[in-house]
Amino acid sequence: MRNNAEEIPSGGIGIKLISKIADELSYTRTSEGRNCLLIVKYFQLDLMPTQPTTQLGYFKQAIHVLNAFNLPFHKQRIGSFHRSCHQQIKTINLQLNTDLKSVAQVLWWVEELDYLRIPEAVLQQCKLATIEGFTNAVRHAHKNLPLETPINLEITVFNERLEVNIWDMGEPFDLQAKLIEELPIIWNDLGFTLD
Repeated sequence: MRNNAEEIPSGGIGIKLISKIADELSYTRTSEGRNCLLIVKYFQLDLMPTQPTTQLGYFKQAIHVLNAFNLPFHKQRIGSFHRSCHQQIKTINLQLNTDLKSVAQVLWWVEELDYLRIPEAVLQQCKLATIEGFTNAVRHAHKNLPLETPINLEITVFNERLEVNIWDMGEPFDLQAKLIEELPIIWNDLGFTLD
């Protein structure tokens, strides 16, 4: 056995979790013949942590404080356009083989975002959704593909949202139908629809 995919519970747990985290969710076929899972999460910027925690090192706390003091001057120089939800802050990329053992590397990679002013809850949800998206690509999209088949991940952080893109080489599937199949009560009772 090349990985422990069989040990991970099945039954749509990953897609259920991702759909609860995401504010927007899509799965589309690209012109290059790949599939792209897009997870979008909106947030409001924290100017500085409301309660510094011991989990943040002294250096990170100092950066948050300096950023909070520097923000008004930065806004005066550049104007209010930077507060736009469309202002890109950072993009990170990672390419991995089809191997569940790479989950630790995905977690380490996402930690590159720890120093940004993303609310902690949103950052943790981003990490969880990225891991779930990656493991779904390994378990389902790449189930019968060679270990060397790449999975590409990209996270782009904007002023008030982040986008996680996960590209796989598997057969496309209908995300809307899968969500309706896996989450019929949630989608019907709350009146949500997927367009």
